[in-house]
Amino acid sequence: MCIPKCSTGEFLVREVHGGSLTGHFGESKTLTMLREHYYWPGMEKRVQDILRRCEKYQAAKSHTLPHGLYTPLPVPTLPWVDVSMDFILGLPRTQKGKDSIFVMVDRFSKMAHFIPCHKTNDATYITELYFKEVTRLHGIPKSIVSDRDTKFLSHFWIAHWKKLGTKLLYSATCHPQTDDQTEVTNRSLGTLLRALIKPHAKAWDLLLPHAEFAYNKAPSKATSLSPFKVVYGIDPLSPNDLTPRPQTKSPMLMQRQEKRKSRNSMSWLRIKKTNAAYEAQANKHRRKFVF
Repeated sequence: MCIPKCSTGEFLVREVHGGSLTGHFGESKTLTMLREHYYWPGMEKRVQDILRRCEKYQAAKSHTLPHGLYTPLPVPTLPWVDVSMDFILGLPRTQKGKDSIFVMVDRFSKMAHFIPCHKTNDATYITELYFKEVTRLHGIPKSIVSDRDTKFLSHFWIAHWKKLGTKLLYSATCHPQTDDQTEVTNRSLGTLLRALIKPHAKAWDLLLPHAEFAYNKAPSKATSLSPFKVVYGIDPLSPNDLTPRPQTKSPMLMQRQEKRKSRNSMSWLRIKKTNAAYEAQANKHRRKFVF
């Protein structure tokens, strides 16, 4: 835990809130990410003041309220077993001809992938895109929640997932709140994109990886953890983590670090034991040659 000088507090807030790999998030997420490394008196008030003065954040955040009652789906039990997907349409056409975003969200960890595409892409291409960008990383889902887009209602899409054993769930036309997970993600992504691409409206596809990293590293309200941490057990390093700073140890931080060291040591021992067992098995019928 680092206690910076008051004069550097504003710089730290601006770096965490609006750095190159962050996403101009709101007060709650900005405070959570700051508290991972820093503490100073009046931190909450400083964050509130800076966010009120941040033109990008104020212009980008959504001011619309959702309509209709929220109908929740059963809570998943594992990452990337139950997936939600949707499209964001009507974006400026990029130099590569992309004008839409294929949004895929894991309903358990809240991890998301944002893939640029074209609104005229058919179900065959979207299926290939899902396998290329998601299945190779997370496997085949048990269920997919989507709206009633023509791509998701096509014979190819339905027959393909039926053959794999994946259940397709659709939000009702009059009650899209059933698929509220991707609706929330789309709003967050919209805020991220508006904050990131305003000067580069025709290059938003190049900034999607930054938006995806920022989204998946920020803590989720549902789990109080970042999607990265839920899926992989640790948060990836960001520029803020690599900045040298004096360390002031607190009992809570030391306990958390010891727990992390213990978990890493156990993983190391398991890997070493597995490697030794594999080596012994593989060398049973081999002889050592000295050249």
